[in-house]
Amino acid sequence: MNSLAQAQLVEQEILTHHAALKTQPMQGAAPSFSAHPSNLEHFKNTTGIQLLDLVPEEFISIFEGARKACAKLEFVELDSLILAGAWVRQTMRLGQFVASQWPTQRVDFGLKSHAGNSAFTPCPQKLGLYAVLANAAFVSRMARVGVPTLQLRFKSDDEYLIEKEIERCVQACTGLASNLFINDHWRLAIKHGAYGVHLGQEDVHALSREDWAQIKASGLRLGISTHGYSEMIRADALQPSYIAMGAVFPTTLKKMQTPPQGLARLKQYASLLRDYPLVAIGGITERDFASVLETGVGSIAVVREIVQDTNPEEKARLLCRLLNTETTETTETTETTENTKP
Repeated sequence: MNSLAQAQLVEQEILTHHAALKTQPMQGAAPSFSAHPSNLEHFKNTTGIQLLDLVPEEFISIFEGARKACAKLEFVELDSLILAGAWVRQTMRLGQFVASQWPTQRVDFGLKSHAGNSAFTPCPQKLGLYAVLANAAFVSRMARVGVPTLQLRFKSDDEYLIEKEIERCVQACTGLASNLFINDHWRLAIKHGAYGVHLGQEDVHALSREDWAQIKASGLRLGISTHGYSEMIRADALQPSYIAMGAVFPTTLKKMQTPPQGLARLKQYASLLRDYPLVAIGGITERDFASVLETGVGSIAVVREIVQDTNPEEKARLLCRLLNTETTETTETTETTENTKP
């Protein structure tokens, strides 16, 4: 069998075994996504990983077949190259090509052992219910309920308003069981003593070495959003406190970076990054909790599921129970929050 035929066979076998990894369909008109542009040179510079080392001649058909299969499964071009390299390394390590075994070992992606070590201040392996909230009023309400992990995602062009909102959130969580992450505004998170900061891919690309050093020295816990293999590997190079993966399902709350990843991909992502605290995010509702947890993540982030409920406090308690985490409420919660909307 010539190399072209071998590559076609590899491609077909991977597609047969892993059809569930195709991105999830979207209803209605095809949306536009805002995935961050990537190229091999930038990826190499930020991770130290060479994707296109000389592939041994006897494994070229594995590489090409895997690359084409991953492209047909709708992985972005860079992720397809990363996966093709992982298939080659896995085949070399096992001594044979095993189409049914999707690569999930760090060594097959060229990653060093992590062993639970973080360059940033660590956080719990299981962050429990992770509520992403738009303002200090909701942060205060959920802190009084005792939701274990909160994130302020406050959008404004007014620097004064941003700082005051962060200050209020930190004060609301002081002395309570909730750990507060601030979205994006890491300098203000440091200034006001937040538990941690959550950064998106724009920030990961934009921050300098001096910025990273300042975050690390401050003791802030660091969470990073990812939307696929290349971003996960870039995040791993930073060794953050936790890694968020999504969007799992369709969401209209913010412009999606990629098509919905689905549960099958989430399971593979979680297997590769299993040494980290992992957060699943994006369109997850109460009815999805059991299936999302089965993928191996330790935390589920929600937005609409709490803030659009007629009784956000009771919904938060229910979701915490689904995650087998107890809320630690203040005595005033049931008296003051049921009828107060921010």
